[in-house]
Amino acid sequence: MGPGVDDARTTPATMSPRDRLAVTLLLVSTFVVILNETIMGVALPRLMDDLSITASTAQWLTTAFLLTMAVVIPVTGFFLQRTTTRGAFLTAMGLFSLGTLVCALSPGFEMLLAGRVVQATGTAVMLPLLMTTVMTVTPPASRGRTMGNISIVISVAPALGPTISGLILSVLDWRWMFGLVLPVALGALVLGALRLPDVTDARRARVDVVSVLLSAVAFGGLVFGMSRIGEAVNGGVQPVTLGALVAGAAGLTLFVARQIRLQRTDDALLDLRTFRSRTFAVGVALMAVMMMALFGVIIMLPIYAQDVLGVDTLSTGLMLLPGGLLMGLLAPAVGRAYDRVGPRPLLVPGTVLVSTAAWGMTLLLGVGSSPWLLVGAHLTMSAGLALVFTPLFTSALGSVDPERYSHGSAVIGTVQQVAGAAGTAVFVTVLSATAAGLAADGASEVAATAGGVHAAFLVGAVLTLPAIAAAFAVGAAPAGSPAPAHH
Repeated sequence: MGPGVDDARTTPATMSPRDRLAVTLLLVSTFVVILNETIMGVALPRLMDDLSITASTAQWLTTAFLLTMAVVIPVTGFFLQRTTTRGAFLTAMGLFSLGTLVCALSPGFEMLLAGRVVQATGTAVMLPLLMTTVMTVTPPASRGRTMGNISIVISVAPALGPTISGLILSVLDWRWMFGLVLPVALGALVLGALRLPDVTDARRARVDVVSVLLSAVAFGGLVFGMSRIGEAVNGGVQPVTLGALVAGAAGLTLFVARQIRLQRTDDALLDLRTFRSRTFAVGVALMAVMMMALFGVIIMLPIYAQDVLGVDTLSTGLMLLPGGLLMGLLAPAVGRAYDRVGPRPLLVPGTVLVSTAAWGMTLLLGVGSSPWLLVGAHLTMSAGLALVFTPLFTSALGSVDPERYSHGSAVIGTVQQVAGAAGTAVFVTVLSATAAGLAADGASEVAATAGGVHAAFLVGAVLTLPAIAAAFAVGAAPAGSPAPAHH
């Protein structure tokens, strides 16, 4: 094995029951908190009516959540080094449970927004905590299988959010979206307090306040600016949107420069030496493209189904359900295959499938298309993403030195948030601009929306082409990925 492969401690051939309990509890808890991330989209029209708020105000329930995630996740690499597994879990699930309770009891918009921000703070800690713990306790020979389970959490939970939201809203008040999650969150919190072992050790580390502030400006500014671009298309880009993007870009430049200086003394908030690994750098870039495609499609398909095909909210959620379930069913098998063959034999067909699905959506989905074409295209993309995510996470983190697992996890989480926001911004901007142009030329509302969706899918399809080339560049056997027999 190459350098940096050996775990932070000597690992046996299989996980101990204690470590397995920790990973299982973290998996279930992370699934619950990530499911909550996409639960609001379908509910916004209902909330606009119930709370008497405008669409742009309602959108803040999603924007504020993403903003909080983007600001908190970069700090998690540092936070996870300073605290124990149990301490980090109780902090994350405690905040998430508190935020969920606040949302469930909200009489109006302001309290609901505050609850979403508290929820997001807990959510931001969970995924890096799960990844760092898994990389620490899982023997290299079986990491693919365990990371396959993480892929279920990362890809299936967001896909199920709209479906579950649609089902709840068809029979219950919107507050039940939080009321039904709360007992599960509290149960996980109690079980963690009683049974979760500490599988990582805390160590003293100095917090750099300037880095925290630069991180907030950089990632907060970028996510906020991108989330506003789509809204601003019809009236031109507003100064606040442009200002946020400029501040975000400047903040990011200063943040990176400061981290490079601080990591010489191991004081960086986010250690960027993880990018010295070519596998990690290529893997993160490829993941960014895939996340842009995933979030863009999650936004576009419901708009297409409801505004072009005239399908109701519940049916839209059910149409997207098979794709989410397929990702979940494939993930464990993909993880086992990864342990046998490494990343490239999975990544190349995976990226080809994602690209095929994106081009299929561009060519086949129009005003009079069958809803089954949408389901088929979404299933194809879901199968491709299932082949991509597990190898990417495992090979990227497996190529990082063990003492930087928490920083690698934080980088991956941060890129996910920024790429998701960028994907949403690109797709919505292209949709809005194209639809506005077609409407100005006399097209009907349905035809204009269909044209906008088509243009957005075309941009997404073009985006997927470099991903295929990048898949070939990911190392055939990165550090710690295949089973020992392959070395």
